[in-house]
Amino acid sequence: MLEVRANNEGRFLAMRHPDGAVFQEEEGSGAHFFNTIFLDEAAILRPLRPNNIQLQKRRSIFTSSEASLKLISLNVGQPRLIRYRGDTISTGIFKDPVSGPVALRTLNLDGDRQADLTVHGGPYKAVYGYPSEHYEYWREQLPDTELPWGAFGENFTTEGLSESDLHIGDRMKVGTAILQIRQPRMPCYKLAAKFERDDMIQRFQHSGRSGFYFSVEQEGAVTNGDSLAFLSREPQAITIDEMNRLFFHDRYNRALLDKAISTKALPEDWREFLSKRLSAVESSRS
Repeated sequence: MLEVRANNEGRFLAMRHPDGAVFQEEEGSGAHFFNTIFLDEAAILRPLRPNNIQLQKRRSIFTSSEASLKLISLNVGQPRLIRYRGDTISTGIFKDPVSGPVALRTLNLDGDRQADLTVHGGPYKAVYGYPSEHYEYWREQLPDTELPWGAFGENFTTEGLSESDLHIGDRMKVGTAILQIRQPRMPCYKLAAKFERDDMIQRFQHSGRSGFYFSVEQEGAVTNGDSLAFLSREPQAITIDEMNRLFFHDRYNRALLDKAISTKALPEDWREFLSKRLSAVESSRS
């Protein structure tokens, strides 16, 4: 069933297809296109009344999730010392919301810093994003834990992005900066330390709600509330969700291994690691 919206004059405004695609009128006819453009062919609707809808081909597609891509909390923090299992450790996982504008540079946001640069930070982990939609799940899982935005150590608490929709190599603009999706988060023991739960790492891994790291293609300024817009997409590349499946649940899936290794924007250390795993799969079959 199609969801059709019209104004009070009966003029067609938008239609949502069950697969999530949203088709809208052209600018000047009572509605505006979303600013996210894909290269796939799709049908969009011309300004016609609901009882006489026709389709016209155009090389663009807009999806319901991209109707409201937004940065709903911008979070930064400096490393601090905490106690965990009798030891004192330094961690940068604690983040606090700021309004901005904040300068986004090649390695991080101004006012933000990672503690252990051997496993955190760097050009392929410059910014960590986490979907706000996941917070409802975690509030159900952890009912006695306060979960303000930034609770998972993310720099960007986002709206409208999900691991299943993001491909490694997708490029986005936020504020005046340009970012690229690079890899999922692999949680370390400091997540358990922050939440004071030894089971937190396993919970996080098996939830599939990893969030995602960006690299910075073009430095710029970002502000809380900024919209996010796709500049280009890599539909043949592996998704963040598929990377999570490959790492935690389906380690020797040949199709996913091939897909990951052929994804050029995946950092080289990931591709080398997965190439070794693929070699092990091939050796076991020979």
